[in-house]
Amino acid sequence: MDDDLQRARQLRSMKVRATGLLVFAAVVFVVVRATTDGSGWAGYVEAAAEAGMVGGLADWFAVTALFRHPLGLPIPHTAIIPTRKDEIGRSLGMFVQENFLDDDLLAARMHQFGPAERVGHWLAYPDNACRLAGQTSTAIAGVTGILRDEDVASGLEAVVTRRLQTVQLAPILAQAVDLAVEGRHHQAALDAGLRGLDNLLVDNTDILRRRLRDESPWWVPEVIDDRVFAKISAGIRSLAADILAKPDHELRGHVDSRTRDLAVRLRESPELIARVEEIKGELLDHPEVRDWLGTLWGHIKTALITAADDPDSELRQRIESALVGAGQSLVDDPALRAKVDRWLESVVRYLADHAQGEVADLIATTVASWDTADTSRRLELQVGRDLQFIRINGTVVGALAGVAIHALTLL
Repeated sequence: MDDDLQRARQLRSMKVRATGLLVFAAVVFVVVRATTDGSGWAGYVEAAAEAGMVGGLADWFAVTALFRHPLGLPIPHTAIIPTRKDEIGRSLGMFVQENFLDDDLLAARMHQFGPAERVGHWLAYPDNACRLAGQTSTAIAGVTGILRDEDVASGLEAVVTRRLQTVQLAPILAQAVDLAVEGRHHQAALDAGLRGLDNLLVDNTDILRRRLRDESPWWVPEVIDDRVFAKISAGIRSLAADILAKPDHELRGHVDSRTRDLAVRLRESPELIARVEEIKGELLDHPEVRDWLGTLWGHIKTALITAADDPDSELRQRIESALVGAGQSLVDDPALRAKVDRWLESVVRYLADHAQGEVADLIATTVASWDTADTSRRLELQVGRDLQFIRINGTVVGALAGVAIHALTLL
């Protein structure tokens, strides 16, 4: 709006100058004509003023005829822009299509510009990557905000469930068992179980002793029960301590053997594989598991929005790191730059080939939708100031031509 006001003031100023020069030529012509006989120098001045008036009036008519009817008279071939607005729009669209959307021209310009290298240098600068990472995170949060939670939740639940149903769980468990054996994690689990058993015996001695008395026949003396319990408890604790102290204990070998056998059966036993799949199906059909799958999108959405708002979040840092890495790769790897440039060139060629007609039609329909009077006013604001120089030049050139013609007439 401020630009339009500035252009309007400049246009009015130039109109006043051009019209003032035309009026000045008319006044000079009238004064010289009324006060002299047209001989000598007065003839030259009269001829210059007369020709200047003609040139100024002709150019005023030509400039005015572009935007409106001169003096409001419906003279043919005037008000060109208002009456031929739609045709101008179509011509402008065809001009852009034929001269600016040529695929070879655009591809050559892309090759000269070197977009991959420029983007690489820009991304490799950490501050730029940080800003872009923030904008990307904001965009991610914005997308999650406009999605319908019900649709996404149900779709995500269906995808996760279908994926779990199609994946055989037994081989995955077998691989997990192999990794546990390789890292001796099963022995660590055995150690933890033995320590837990020892703590259980120590912490619950009285409870376990009473339970043994309750289960023991009535005719067995209580002293015998206490001794039996002490013997059993001491034996269990001694065995646990012995296993914990000896990495090569025989029982550990049995655990190794049974664990490895479990991995083999998970891969090869049809009965165990079927049983694992049956358990998996029961878990997926369990109401609590279904409820958890239904709330999965809510947790993901909350995590994404929280991470997007936090400049120090792992999401922002990972995006920033990926952008910097991509930029550095583009800078350091000529083959990658060439590949990206070729891909961008193919995209530009495709768009140029398939969007020419749409762009031309867009320009034509956009111009056709403009208000006629408003279009004429806006175009006049854009170029009217320069067109007023045509009027000034017409007056000046006309005056010079008048002097020249008068001189030739005298000769």
